[in-house]
Amino acid sequence: MRRILGIDPGSIKTGWGVIEVEGGSVTHLESGILRLGTGEMADRLLTLHRGLRDVIERLEPSECAVEEIFLAKNFQSVLKLGQARGVALLSAGAASIPVKEFAAKTVKQAICGQGHASKTQMQNMVVRILGLTENPGEDAADALGIALCAGYSKDGIAADARFRLSSRSRTGRRWRLKES
Repeated sequence: MRRILGIDPGSIKTGWGVIEVEGGSVTHLESGILRLGTGEMADRLLTLHRGLRDVIERLEPSECAVEEIFLAKNFQSVLKLGQARGVALLSAGAASIPVKEFAAKTVKQAICGQGHASKTQMQNMVVRILGLTENPGEDAADALGIALCAGYSKDGIAADARFRLSSRSRTGRRWRLKES
C-alpha cells in the first residue's frame, strides 16, 4: 500500500491532499488548504512548514508529490513560489519521505486526459475519481490531483510495474520494458 501526500505549493495558500493506493483502488484520506496569509514571507514559510509537518506526523505518508514551478511573467511570484516549494521539499525531506515532482501539464494529462484542462475540469475529475461528496476547493483538488498523478505513475516510488507506457517509442511498440 502506498500513502501519497500531494502538495500544491503557494505563497499565500498551499493545498495538500493524502490518498492511499492499493492495487487498483484509490482512497481519499484527507485534504485541506494551509492559509499562510499576506504577512512577512519568513512568517508565511514558517506557517507552511509547521502545517505540513503536522500533516506528515498525523497521516504518515510513505511518498510525497509536489508540483513543479511553471514559467510566469512575474519574476517575484515565481521567486515566492520557489520558496514555498523549497519548504514543501524540506518538510518531506526532514521526515525522510521520498519526493516526486510533476509539471502541472503532466498532472492535468493524467487526471483529465489533456494537458490544457481548466481548474474546473481538474476539480470535477478529482471529485469524481475519489468519489468525494463535495469539492475540496481549488488548491486542495490540485494537491489531490498531484497525489493521484504520483499514484498513477508506473515508475513512481514503490511501483512494481515491470513495463511502462512509452509514447516516444521509435519501434512503434507502445509498451517497453522498464529500465533498471
